[in-house]
Amino acid sequence: MHTPYDWITVLLFGVIASLFLQRSVGPEVEGDTPLAYLPPAAGCALANLAGNSGYHPGAILLLFATITYVVLRLRPGAFRR
Repeated sequence: MHTPYDWITVLLFGVIASLFLQRSVGPEVEGDTPLAYLPPAAGCALANLAGNSGYHPGAILLLFATITYVVLRLRPGAFRR
């Protein structure tokens, strides 16, 4: 854990994993499948790789895309029935 990308992506992945675990034990949410969590997890990995390799604009773009996906598709904090 040497770069800001390491810290940011691990934090974001922790949020995604916590959301997945919370929803896996709670009531079933329509349209929420385990595969929906794969794109943001891959986004974290790719953003970290890009940032650590020096491709800062690409890494920042991937981070924003991942956060946007989580907010719009997974909707943390929303109670869908």
